[in-house]
Amino acid sequence: MDDLSSRQVHLDFHTSQYITEVGKDFDAEEFAEALRRAHVNSVTCFARCHHGWLYYPSRENSELMHPHLKRPRLLLEQIEACHKRGIRVPVYTTVRWDERVLREKPEWLCRDVKGDPVNRGGGQEAHFCYDICLNSGYREFFKKHILDIIHVVGRENLDGLFLDIVMQTECCCEDCRRLMKEEGLDPDIRMDRVSFAELTLNRFRSEISALIWEHAPGISVFYNDPGIDPVMRRSIDTYSHLELESLPSGDWGYDHFPAMARYAAHFGKKMIGMTGKFHTAWGDFHSLKNKEALEFECFQMLAMGAGCSVGDQLHPWGRLSDATCRLIGEVYESVEAKEPFCTGAVMEAEAAVLTPHEYLNPILDGRELPASLVGAVHMLQELSYQFTVIDSEDCFDDYKVLILPDEIPYSEKLERKLEEYVAGGGAVFGSYHACIRERSSLYGVKDVRESEYSREFVLPGSVIGKDLPEEPFVMYGRGTDVGAADSDVIMQKVHPWFERKGKRFCSHLHAPARGGVQGTEMVQKGNVLYCAHPIFRIYREYAPRWCREMFRDAMEILCPDKLVSHTGSSQVQCILNQKDDDTKILHLLFYIPEKKSENIYTIEDVIPLYNMEIRVFLGGRRAERIHLVPECKEIPFREEDGYVVFRVEELRGHQMAEIKYVGQEEI
Repeated sequence: MDDLSSRQVHLDFHTSQYITEVGKDFDAEEFAEALRRAHVNSVTCFARCHHGWLYYPSRENSELMHPHLKRPRLLLEQIEACHKRGIRVPVYTTVRWDERVLREKPEWLCRDVKGDPVNRGGGQEAHFCYDICLNSGYREFFKKHILDIIHVVGRENLDGLFLDIVMQTECCCEDCRRLMKEEGLDPDIRMDRVSFAELTLNRFRSEISALIWEHAPGISVFYNDPGIDPVMRRSIDTYSHLELESLPSGDWGYDHFPAMARYAAHFGKKMIGMTGKFHTAWGDFHSLKNKEALEFECFQMLAMGAGCSVGDQLHPWGRLSDATCRLIGEVYESVEAKEPFCTGAVMEAEAAVLTPHEYLNPILDGRELPASLVGAVHMLQELSYQFTVIDSEDCFDDYKVLILPDEIPYSEKLERKLEEYVAGGGAVFGSYHACIRERSSLYGVKDVRESEYSREFVLPGSVIGKDLPEEPFVMYGRGTDVGAADSDVIMQKVHPWFERKGKRFCSHLHAPARGGVQGTEMVQKGNVLYCAHPIFRIYREYAPRWCREMFRDAMEILCPDKLVSHTGSSQVQCILNQKDDDTKILHLLFYIPEKKSENIYTIEDVIPLYNMEIRVFLGGRRAERIHLVPECKEIPFREEDGYVVFRVEELRGHQMAEIKYVGQEEI
């Protein structure tokens, strides 16, 4: 985080040829000074944009310089002025979107099976979102373009390259059809085309990174694709670091970054989170995000071990917005004060969610996060558990509990790995279709089959749902029917009077519970619990509090000595970091996203919480002192049953507590 710079601005400059006098108001010293005053220490500036134009004096393709560019050395002037102030300037170029290619080189475009251009970006007409094929003649053009940037900017002045729009794209053009056949793949079979798309992407990244680092050793290189998934992980050596594009008011929403950051933390690379200053998303000229929203987004990045990047777009005439600089500066001033307590810190995790995202393909299944993953993240955050997101290749032994949400396909390899983990003392919570077949020795169940009812009802008891009223609660989704083999039934379920279909119905939705007990909802086999319904997807779709209560009771069985708990709202995020051998940093965040409009979520108000008690488990270690940081205010505490207990008198948005301790942890 420190050598990449953690207060970045990603400065878009996609500028149409129909806009004139480009750069006429640009003043290099004013530009760089405005960034310095905004506490920015890195700014990504443009070599080439999605319209296909260049903003530097190209030696290789001078005809591609923007036709109305008043300052041919725009990029070079930006770099020179920023470097004088110690501000890094990674250089941006586009990869798979280019309006000029769309117009002048249609033979370079990706084609679907009908021969039509592939539009992965969507958006209104007209657009530049037809994907370019990386196996076409464009590949050689792009390599020459990269070398051109390196030579014109100069290796000594080039901090890094940000390569945008590098996603996996299914292509059936003549070049790809020929190369697929050479690989023994059939271009008329979709799964072969999808496999070849990943092969193409990984080979491209390997070739381009090797080229860059041959001519500019040591610079940062990042390929931007909004999906953080195993496809990226398999070619992670081609990246110097990760930047997690996630504009909550755009297509991503506030669910995206927490899940992706917790997963990407395992890739072995430093991370930067990327949001935007826009009220909506990229290209939203003359808009400003609410300061409260930008605070939350940046402070959450810090809490999750990432640096901060805020997206902006430079006006075509080249002058930064004063209001935008003030907004970013006010937030980054606070980020700068908090950085010393965040740099090098690592999120702690007592639990790990095995992501269903691992089993999805970005072409076949899209980029939307699985509902079960989002539901699991919501529940764990609201219950203040410390957790991470992993895939099946990660080591399970680092975590007390593994959570398998709803849609983890069965495999013998995964089942064996889970059984070894449990035999070593680990605990598992699985739900619905999570690594299960007709009979499961892992869960201790038999006769597993899909329920005939789309709505069933759970019965709270003394173990699961112990704080709920003793009456049936509906589950909004079809579950499984299971029989207990060598497990104990710890929650039961009730069927409806009948399924709503044909001519049979009752009232507006589902029929009520028939009464009595007709099935098993949750079983326990030692350190393993299984829930028959897709509890996490249901929580994502409907947020029934009783589902969270059921999961809470299950976690209390599987995860004693919970790391963090508090007396505040369920909307308080608690993120515990290990900073040094004797220091923990606890981040407390209380911001409430609201859907105040039809289209977007945002945050407008910071509502303070008062007199909140916090409990942090230290095991065999003894607390020496606790400070609220960065204000360095010492606060009193007591120790109780392995916990350090203290109060935060006021939580207004974001607060960090630094816990210094001595002694060894008891494992």
